[in-house]
Amino acid sequence: MPPLKPYSQELTYSYAPGLFPSLELMRVNPGRAQRLLLSEKAHGEGVEKLRQICREHGVREEIADKALRRISGKDNCFAAVVFSKWQADLQPDRPHVVLHHPMDEGNLGTIQRTLLGLGLKDIAVITPAADVFEPHVVRATMGAVFSLRVKQYADFEEYRKEFPTHALYPFMLDGSKLLPEVLDDIKMPYSLVFGNEGSGLPPEFARMGQAVRIPHSNEIDSLNLSIAVGIGAYAFVQAGEGAK
Repeated sequence: MPPLKPYSQELTYSYAPGLFPSLELMRVNPGRAQRLLLSEKAHGEGVEKLRQICREHGVREEIADKALRRISGKDNCFAAVVFSKWQADLQPDRPHVVLHHPMDEGNLGTIQRTLLGLGLKDIAVITPAADVFEPHVVRATMGAVFSLRVKQYADFEEYRKEFPTHALYPFMLDGSKLLPEVLDDIKMPYSLVFGNEGSGLPPEFARMGQAVRIPHSNEIDSLNLSIAVGIGAYAFVQAGEGAK
């Protein structure tokens, strides 16, 4: 087989570093797996389970300590699965979360895992942004990315053209209502829109829908993006469930 290359966005494949993300890939979408990379130090019940599943699906196994160190940047990554990348289609009748220029890889991974836990599976990422398939992002999702529908868009207009009827709830300060004030009248399907970690959303988003503000004390100037997404998404999901 051809030698594996250091990850870049141009590659057609990526890596799921770590035992748990690798197991999640093989559990949810084994057809995307290409190769199993193991360290000589890889032992234990979890490793044997991963090897067995890979054998059942005809996934080639190889010892690749050097590649694992390069992929993870660590000496304690004992397994990774090479998988083919894909572009998902968002479901038009489901709520969406739109991430406008998220740049922090840890945030992007944590957000995906949080949203899967809340039952929100459709995520639009507006570029430029952190790469959804970068191995550190995949690791931060703990394998959640393999159960989600994540699609990248060149700009917000491209997303809006595809989903013109979704009610927009941009999370920002300008023209906003406090989060509890909008939960009694949620329009479905909706898109929760969150901005960049540093700059937030551009001002024009306040005119595109009902801007929402998460209340917090004046001891801080803002919430971490992944925390804000978790709070906002939880509130909308709970309010929607209560309305059924």
